[in-house]
Amino acid sequence: MSEVFTKIKGHIESNDVVLFMKGTAEAPQCGFSSLVATVLSRLGVEYKDINVLADEEIRQGIKDFSDWPTIPQLYVKGEFVGGCDIVKEMYESGELQALLKGKQISS
Repeated sequence: MSEVFTKIKGHIESNDVVLFMKGTAEAPQCGFSSLVATVLSRLGVEYKDINVLADEEIRQGIKDFSDWPTIPQLYVKGEFVGGCDIVKEMYESGELQALLKGKQISS
């Protein structure tokens, strides 16, 4: 496993909820990242934000790691949930809230 995969895996394994995003939770730098951060904030979910713009290796590495071409990417308890569109749809349908509850993530 490459060094960047080890780093990514470390973030995912040591945090219940991880959002790989452009920018930070306080200052998202793209609309898609902002939308997912807003959803998580509305749900009161604590999460680790990883700014892919600050580290080019992670920016490309997370795409290879998940085999998902876009950012943001949300992970819950080690499981890849999806990107912006999936998270938005899951939130609107209540699926995201059910997933978080099922994984014992308090909101």
